[in-house]
Amino acid sequence: MEERIQKIMARCGLGSRRDCEELIAAGRVKVNGERAILGTKADAATDTITVDGRALSKDEPDRIYIALNKPRNVLSDSDPDDPRTCVRDLIPVPGHLFTVGRLDYESEGLILMTNDGELANRLTHPRYGHEKEYRVLLAATPDEEQLTAWRKGVVLEDGDRTLPADVQIESRLGKGAWVRVIMREGRKRQIREVGKRIGLPVVRILRVRIGTLRLGTLKPREWRYLTPEEVNTLRSLQTPSESKTSPEGRKRAERNSDRFADRTRHPSASRGARGTGSERPAPNRRNRPEDISSAGSMGRKPYSTSRPSSEHSDRPLHSTGNSSEQDRRLWKSRTSGTSWSSEGGFKHDTDGASRRPVRRPVRKTEK
Repeated sequence: MEERIQKIMARCGLGSRRDCEELIAAGRVKVNGERAILGTKADAATDTITVDGRALSKDEPDRIYIALNKPRNVLSDSDPDDPRTCVRDLIPVPGHLFTVGRLDYESEGLILMTNDGELANRLTHPRYGHEKEYRVLLAATPDEEQLTAWRKGVVLEDGDRTLPADVQIESRLGKGAWVRVIMREGRKRQIREVGKRIGLPVVRILRVRIGTLRLGTLKPREWRYLTPEEVNTLRSLQTPSESKTSPEGRKRAERNSDRFADRTRHPSASRGARGTGSERPAPNRRNRPEDISSAGSMGRKPYSTSRPSSEHSDRPLHSTGNSSEQDRRLWKSRTSGTSWSSEGGFKHDTDGASRRPVRRPVRKTEK
């Protein structure tokens, strides 16, 4: 089956798809002796793919998945021109491994090392938005305003706003505090830049989780192989958009919708009298008398609920009929100079005058 060659290269452990695309754009990849370009497809079983003159093996290598606790003052990427220690130096395993979830030089915590390009792309590409969890030690205790700004997103120096994050105070340490931060993105030195922008200097950053993979009890410089269950769980992770379009996500969204809630609370409204022709439209709640008294709390100008005359004082406030039109007409009659009945409709007062109370002059009596 033909597929894009960067996908085949990533499966062979040459790096992520983005790294493989850079190799293709540089002209270092050929398919059956012809120079490949971005978008070229090939069949890994029948075609010959070479990188810098070396043919890729048609047998996929064994998958390697390693969890490492990166210590401070160690590079996440290997650079031949940089003599400092990198994470690859801490893992004496042959073959090409690349880093999933890079950390800056001063940060520490969980890093995944693997030769599975598909999984690496899924865990690192921004469009998938998988969670990463950190414990961050701040030099000062954040107030509510600073926490709110961090949670909603902060505009960085380059003008980009960070995505919303879950930030909670975990414990206090002297004048500072440990906070737990859960993010769905990973810009370069993002936590430190955010702390600088909102006035919270960062002292220490420790990553404790990538997706469903946790740091656990690993000490700095220690590493271990992932279990098959952990690998399968990472592969089955869904993005936020995928979780909404999956069957379970659609059912969950329907349960949370107002339409489903209304059907659950009012079964008769959804069933009705099927086939009998007795269905009637839902009443217009804006015209119902019981809603007028609470209109002011909903942002609308409240109507007066006082009865204009004693003639209507013995009538019930709501109509006993089932039609909302009766409620509307009855209320209209009580706020004007008319009355209404189900038999005769509107009836104007005999004197044609409004039912507003009349102010009578006060007579002066002689002493």
